[in-house]
Amino acid sequence: MVEALRPARDPLTPTEGAPNEPAPVVVDAPVGVQNIPLTVLAVIAVILLLQFASVVFIPVVIAILISYSLSPSVASLQKVGIPASIGAGIVVLLLLSLLGVGGYKLSGELGQIIDQVPTATQRIRARMRAQQVQRGGVVDKMQRAAKAVEKTANEATPDSPSPGEVQQVAVVQPAFSVSNYLWSGGMTVLNVAGQFVLIVFLVYFFLVTGDLYKRKLVKIAGPTFTEKKLTVQILDEINRQIENFMRVQVLTSVLVAVATSLALWWLGLQQYVIWGLMAGIFNSIPYLGPVIVTGGLGIVAFMQFDNFEQTFTVCGIAFAITSLEGFLLTPALMSRAARINSAAIFTGLLFWSWVWGVWGTILAVPMLMMVKAVCDHIEDLQPIGELLGE
Repeated sequence: MVEALRPARDPLTPTEGAPNEPAPVVVDAPVGVQNIPLTVLAVIAVILLLQFASVVFIPVVIAILISYSLSPSVASLQKVGIPASIGAGIVVLLLLSLLGVGGYKLSGELGQIIDQVPTATQRIRARMRAQQVQRGGVVDKMQRAAKAVEKTANEATPDSPSPGEVQQVAVVQPAFSVSNYLWSGGMTVLNVAGQFVLIVFLVYFFLVTGDLYKRKLVKIAGPTFTEKKLTVQILDEINRQIENFMRVQVLTSVLVAVATSLALWWLGLQQYVIWGLMAGIFNSIPYLGPVIVTGGLGIVAFMQFDNFEQTFTVCGIAFAITSLEGFLLTPALMSRAARINSAAIFTGLLFWSWVWGVWGTILAVPMLMMVKAVCDHIEDLQPIGELLGE
């Protein structure tokens, strides 16, 4: 009955889109009402699978996003006659070389930051004690009041008869083992290195294969030419939206990193390059990223300057840079079809952070973008795309 009431239409007929933008091509894949329980169970199973197999899925998602960012470079090399296998290797080697040179150049500044931590910690502790004494020791007064209340309550409570001698048990904490600490730390480093190598190989293979999977999907889409043409159009539009999003994300992160580094250099903050890079990296996390950057730079500025006025200046400039990028630059560069509303972004942050932890927080927006791009082109999933869009 539900399918009988659905108006018939040509599957190639585009749906209504945003003003001044081409209407997205959609595929009609009806889902009956009786399949809703199965759909809910399937969604729950997928969420549990994502959480259980996060070690597998996270490197794959990171590699896919990196390959989307690097694919234009490989395509440019192919235009001049370089095969995809060689071009992908050149691009990946250039990226690894850039990361290696950057890490080597910044290793000295990282060492200086680590050396400054004990001194900065002592300075903050001394400043907090001075402020506590200056305010009359509010914390001490509260502690004395709590002890007085506890003493009064104990005096008012009658002593209960002891049934006998109570044997005291001493809990002995295990001694700190340097070997265990080094072993766990070494295993963590090995795990990170293994994941990094896995991501590098996945990026290379994704760049080499190119549109291999698109050709396979077109081949299995259906026997008619109309179905194959529709599949090609959908995949091309999805790839175009995701590539545009990744291009804007990388560009804005680089601009934030450069602007923050220049501002911190002008303010006289040490290791301004590293803190600018951190600002660019955390800028990819909406809402939480600017807060983390502003709070972190506030701590760094206070440790160096030991002055609230300069600290507030650093925080204000850092927050202004990230705010201008988030409210002006990114909306201007991002097409309306690729935009996601604020409530969906915040909900996605909560969901993916619960599923994948810290990596989920970083990958939440790209994952939402991919989900929205797919939902916009499948008719029965378009309500989800509409909920995610602006």
